[in-house]
Amino acid sequence: MADATLLSFVEESLRSGASRADIERVLVEAGWSKDQVMSALGAYSTVDFRVPVPRPKSQLSARDAFMYLVMFGMLYVTAYNFGNLLFQFINLAFPDPLIEQYGDIAGRQIRWATSSLLVAFPVFLFVASRISRSIASDPSQRTSGVRKWLTYLTLSIAACVIVGDLINLLNSLLSGALTVRFVLKSLTVGLIAGAVFGYYLWSMRADDLALNQ
Repeated sequence: MADATLLSFVEESLRSGASRADIERVLVEAGWSKDQVMSALGAYSTVDFRVPVPRPKSQLSARDAFMYLVMFGMLYVTAYNFGNLLFQFINLAFPDPLIEQYGDIAGRQIRWATSSLLVAFPVFLFVASRISRSIASDPSQRTSGVRKWLTYLTLSIAACVIVGDLINLLNSLLSGALTVRFVLKSLTVGLIAGAVFGYYLWSMRADDLALNQ
C-alpha cells in the first residue's frame, strides 16, 4: 500500500490538473522510488473527471488465497519434475561409469517425474486460466497482496536458483571438473529457472502498466 502522504500529494496534484508524467517526474526527483510513485498513481483511475477517481481495491478472500497457493504450488512441482525428467534423459545419454544398474534408477525417476507432470501441469494450467479470466473481469485483482507476495517469492527463488547454477558452473570450470553431462544439467536448471523468472517479471510489469493506463 502506498504511503498516505504520497497518496494525498498525488490526489491534490491530479485535482490541480497536473499530468501523471509531471507528478511522476517531481516525485522521483524528490527521492521517492519508482515503485512507490507508480503504486500511488495506480490508486487513481485515468477516467476523465473533474476530481481524481479512485480505483477499486482488491478484497482478499480465502478463495483467492487458495487459488494462488495451488497455482504456485503446482508451478513448483511442475518445474522440479520437468527438470528431474530432463536430468534422467541426460544421465541415460551420458551415464556415470561408477554407478551400476543406472537404467533401473533412471527408469523409476522417469516414471515418477512423468506421473507428477501429468497431474501437476494440467492443474497449474487450469487454475492459471481461471485466475486470468477472473482478473480480466475484475482488473482490481491485479493489486491483490497474495498475488504480489507469491509472485515476488517465486521471482526470488528463481533468481537464487539462477545465481547458484552459474556459481556452480563457474566453480566446476575453474576446478577442471566440467563434463558434458554437468553442462547439460546446468543449462537445464538455468533455462527452467530463467523461463519462470522472465515470465513472472513480465507479468508484474504488465500489472504496473495496466494499473497506470
